[in-house]
Amino acid sequence: MTPPSSRPDSSTAAPTPRAARAPDAAAGIKNLQQLIELRWIAMVGQVFTIEMAHYSLNLTLPVHEMLMVVGCLALFNVVSLLRLRTGVVVRNVELFLALLIDVAVLTVQLYLSGGTTNPFVFLYLLQITLGAVLLRGAYIWSIVAITLACFAVLARHHLPLELPQDLHQGLSSLYVIGLLVCFMLNATLVVVFITRINLNLRERDARLAAARRRRVEEEHIVRMGLLASGAAHELGTPLSTLAVILGDWQHDKRLAADPALQEEIHEMQTQVQRCKAIVSGILLSAGEARGEESVQTTVRTFVDALAEEWRGTRSMPSFVYDNDFGADTPMVSDTTLKQMVFNVLDNARDASPEWVRLGVTRHADVLRITVQDAGPGFAPEMLAKLGTPYQSTKNRPGRGLGLYLVLNVARTLGGSVSARNRSEGGAEVTIDLPLAAVALPDPKG
Repeated sequence: MTPPSSRPDSSTAAPTPRAARAPDAAAGIKNLQQLIELRWIAMVGQVFTIEMAHYSLNLTLPVHEMLMVVGCLALFNVVSLLRLRTGVVVRNVELFLALLIDVAVLTVQLYLSGGTTNPFVFLYLLQITLGAVLLRGAYIWSIVAITLACFAVLARHHLPLELPQDLHQGLSSLYVIGLLVCFMLNATLVVVFITRINLNLRERDARLAAARRRRVEEEHIVRMGLLASGAAHELGTPLSTLAVILGDWQHDKRLAADPALQEEIHEMQTQVQRCKAIVSGILLSAGEARGEESVQTTVRTFVDALAEEWRGTRSMPSFVYDNDFGADTPMVSDTTLKQMVFNVLDNARDASPEWVRLGVTRHADVLRITVQDAGPGFAPEMLAKLGTPYQSTKNRPGRGLGLYLVLNVARTLGGSVSARNRSEGGAEVTIDLPLAAVALPDPKG
């Protein structure tokens, strides 16, 4: 009367990527925990059945030997519990051996209590059912063959069980009552076990689907990065040409006589320089010439310069900047980080041209960057699909990649991005980054 033991959901047939192995490992550990719980229940049921048969029904049983077998099963369950806490993936061969131990325990108990004349012999079907759910390939048929062999051996070799031959009495027959109890145990354990296993399998499939989706998204980002890098190289030459021409215009005496035209030329030079900075940032993010641009700084200095640069290159009536980071921390400035925050700020400016707020705080070992606006906020379906590419309210081609890229950059650094609608109106996007991913070790520490 024992349920099966350890449950993996990973196959040893072929190596799998780490992203695919993780969901299998999680499902296997969960299922192992449930199987250990089922075994404890089965042991309580064994003790109860032995005591009832021997003391209430006055059947002659080797109680001490049978209880000793239960004790050995309890010891094995304790070992399985310790094994569970290691967190190591439960593999097919381990599950197969554990099921063999359960079959062996059931066989010994049946040998001590009448063999095939014991109505609980049909608990072998439970072992086969669970093996079919948990095992793969030849292991399944091995369990079937072993249980059939045990059944055949018990038909010839067993200690007698003095059950009266009263099948004609129906539910008054001890044998029929035993069959009914065995059926109830089989049905209950199979339903409980398979229901839980199916739930774990669905959760595992959901994690696998999420891992595949993330891999596809990362490949999409790589393709976009290559495209952006190529475009940046191509744009470098015409932008340099424009900068030279505008410089010549600025020093042209005929044009210098027109103040309004000079102001426009100056504005054009500013925008060209901004375009060149954007192109340089794209190349840096693609890993080109990053080493020569990396500069050691501090978190407060970095975000102060970031806010000042964004304020100086955008026309913004009201830009609120609050730096409450606290004690400063050394870091290496990263163009990718700056572009990520600029992306969120630009989105906020598009939604709220009159007011944007940037806040920087520290929560334990996390750098939190918050961007707020006074716009219409996020639609519920956009919040539900946060970070999915091409989700935008701007209804223009190519839109909807901003938060998608921000989310993936943050995730690469081990951080996260969340969004919500503010109660007073507008939206709020929060970027949480672990300081360990962006900061240098404190030399004073």
